[in-house]
Amino acid sequence: MTYCVGLRLDHGLVFMSDTRTNAGVDNFATSRKMFTWSVPGERMITVMTAGNLATTQSMISLLEERSKAAEERDPSILRQETMFQVARLVGATLKEVIADSSGNGQDAADQFGASVIVGGQIKGGQPTIFLIYPQGNFIEVTDDTPFFQIGETKYGKPILVRAYDQTMGFEETVKLLLVSFDSTVKSNLSVAPPFDLQVYPADSFDASRTKRIEENDPIYQTISDGWGDALKTAFQQLPSYPL
Repeated sequence: MTYCVGLRLDHGLVFMSDTRTNAGVDNFATSRKMFTWSVPGERMITVMTAGNLATTQSMISLLEERSKAAEERDPSILRQETMFQVARLVGATLKEVIADSSGNGQDAADQFGASVIVGGQIKGGQPTIFLIYPQGNFIEVTDDTPFFQIGETKYGKPILVRAYDQTMGFEETVKLLLVSFDSTVKSNLSVAPPFDLQVYPADSFDASRTKRIEENDPIYQTISDGWGDALKTAFQQLPSYPL
């Protein structure tokens, strides 16, 4: 399992993913789940993956291989004209990989299932994010749904729903995401640091604002401990229910 979040703000996008993979309670490993393609001054595209690791790695490999192909050959993520077309390409590639891997039958397809968040900006369009399903179809962020999660979503969603504000600055948003990820880590062994972070200011077409946040990162540890203490304090301040 994994946990990834793509979030849209008034002034840009923020992406965060964990790096844990597992094949049972005694077989954990670290694997990158965030991937970026960019052309300075023209486009920045980030893809995050969750689900069957063989499926997602094959999808990323295909996208990478085709991005280097000659223009007359396979479609390239670097030659799509809009983010909508990028989402269509990623969805079609995911569907292709699942179909090639699973053979016949719905049960077989489910074993190789995966979901994807793809976001970014292409010159002439606005920054946006899409959630892509295993069937290849997708939805786009809106004002009512300004962020997407994939993987182990339920533990980290409440803090996002309660505290998100589209006018938040990047530093405050990263703090919010770290609380969301820490809540997930505390509740599920299949999600763990290090976390990969990317911050994208609108119209910058710059993919360089990335960071890997390790488990022993002092700011992350302070946020983790402080959030736990704040929850205990808030709970103690609530009125008891009379019986």
